Amino acid sequence: MTTKKTKRVISVSYEEELLKALKDPDEALAYLKASFEDLDPTVFLLALSDIAKAQGGLSILAKKSGLNRENLYRTLSEKGNPKLQSIDSILHSLGMKLSVEMLPTTVKKKRYQSAA
Repeated sequence: MTTKKTKRVISVSYEEELLKALKDPDEALAYLKASFEDLDPTVFLLALSDIAKAQGGLSILAKKSGLNRENLYRTLSEKGNPKLQSIDSILHSLGMKLSVEMLPTTVKKKRYQSAA
C-alpha cells in the first residue's frame, strides 16, 4: 500500500501581512498618507490603528502618547472623532507629524466638488 504525502499550503491573512509591512516606518508613512487622501476620515483613523497595532499595540501607543487606552481605542474606531491634539500626540508617538501642503488648483476643485 502506497501512501501519498500532500503538501499543506499555509495562507497568511491579509491583516498579518499588512501588520508585518507596517513595522517599517517608511511603509507606515506611505500607508497613512494614502489613507489621508480618502474622502472618508474613518479610513485615516483605521490606518492609524493598523500602524499602532503593527508597532507594538494600542496599549504601548497609549503609554507613549500619554492618552488613555480606552479613549484611544474609541478615537481610532470607525466612529471616532478625535481632537487635533490627540492626532498630533498619536502621530508624534509613531515618529510622524501632521503637515499641510498646497494642492494644485485642479486637485483642489475636484475634491471639493466630489465631497459636496
